[in-house]
Amino acid sequence: MTELSIKIKIGNREYPMKVSAEEEARIRAAGKKINERLRFYQDQFQIDDKQDLLAMVAIDCYVQLLQTSENRQETDETAMEQISKLNHLISEAL
Repeated sequence: MTELSIKIKIGNREYPMKVSAEEEARIRAAGKKINERLRFYQDQFQIDDKQDLLAMVAIDCYVQLLQTSENRQETDETAMEQISKLNHLISEAL
């Protein structure tokens, strides 16, 4: 696994990182999305304090993560119920 030294700019700061070649695109995309959300909150609420903006982005990201996790759990439960019903139908047919 090859490690690359890259710099990600978030807000007005650069953050040096060592990442695998496979992760580079994902990390760069994450940095881009973070900057987009920073600009959104800055424009939406006229906030200039970078720490406040970063906190808002962190909350936003974590809410999305929790929502995705909840949705995945619901989907898994529904799928398991359907599989259980199918197994029952197959058992009855045999």
